[in-house]
Amino acid sequence: MFLADGWKDYKVLDCSDGEKLEIWGDKILVRPDPQIVWKSDKSRNEWKAADAVYHRSKTGGGSWECFKRLPDSWTINYRDLKFGIKPMGFKHTGLFPEQAANWDWFSRLIKNEKGRDVNVLNLFAYTGGATVAAAKAGARVCHVDAAKGMVSWAKENAALSGLSDHPIRYIVDDVKKFAQRELRRGHKYDGIIMDPPSYGRGPGGEVWKIENEIFDLIDLCTKLLTDNPIFFLVNSYTTGLPQSVIENIYKLTIQKRFGGHISADEVGLPIDNSSLVLPCGYSTRWER
Repeated sequence: MFLADGWKDYKVLDCSDGEKLEIWGDKILVRPDPQIVWKSDKSRNEWKAADAVYHRSKTGGGSWECFKRLPDSWTINYRDLKFGIKPMGFKHTGLFPEQAANWDWFSRLIKNEKGRDVNVLNLFAYTGGATVAAAKAGARVCHVDAAKGMVSWAKENAALSGLSDHPIRYIVDDVKKFAQRELRRGHKYDGIIMDPPSYGRGPGGEVWKIENEIFDLIDLCTKLLTDNPIFFLVNSYTTGLPQSVIENIYKLTIQKRFGGHISADEVGLPIDNSSLVLPCGYSTRWER
C-alpha cells in the first residue's frame, strides 16, 4: 500500500460504522465513508468533542452540523506545503490527505532531475494539492480543471506555499479538449498527473464516464510526454474499476513506448494508535 504516514497537521483518529473521525489542524471533523464497514467502541473522547459532523441526506447530498463555530477556512501544513481547508457540501474539505504519499513520490523524482527544467501537467487538478507539491519540488506546472472555483482555490493554495510567482499555468477547460490542443501545439511534458472522476461534466456540458474515456485519455497523454519522461500518475476512487485495469492500459501505452516501471496499489491513511489503515482508492504509477 502507498501509505500517507508523513502528516503532522492531519490524522485519522478513529473509524467506525461508516464514519471517520479526523483532526485537521486543531479542528475535529466527523465525515461519512462507505468503506468503513467495521465497528469500534468509539471510546475516544474526540467523538464527543467534534467541531462538526457531516450528515448524509437520504435524498442525496447532505449538510454539516456544527457544534462549535468553524471559520470559513483555515490552514494546515504538510512538510513545506500549506493548504486552505474549507468544509463544503457533499462532505469535502478541499484536500485529499492520502495523496501525500504520491506527492512525496513524484517530488523526489522531480528533485532528482538536477540541471533540467521539468514540466508537469496536472489534469482534473481540483484545488491543486499535486500542483503545489510539484511546483515546490521545482517543476513548472500546468494545472487544468473544468471548475473555475477549484482553479481559484488552487491559486490560493499556491500563494499559501509561497508559489505566487512560480511558473504555474491555470487553465479552466475540459481536460481532453485541452490535451488535444496541447498535442496540436506541440507542447510536451516530463510528468503527467491525473485524478479523474467516475462521472462528470466539462464546462461546455461534456459528459465524462471513466470507463468510456480513460483509455483514450491516457493514450492521448502518452503522446504529450517528452522523449525522456519522468513519471505518469493516475489516481482512481472508482469502485468496480480495479487497479489492474489502469495497469493494463499503462502496459499498452506508456510502457510500450518508453519501457520503465509500473507500480499499482491502494492508497491509505494510518488510523491513529492502531494497526489499522483506512483505504482511500488506488494509484497507478509509472516511472522511467
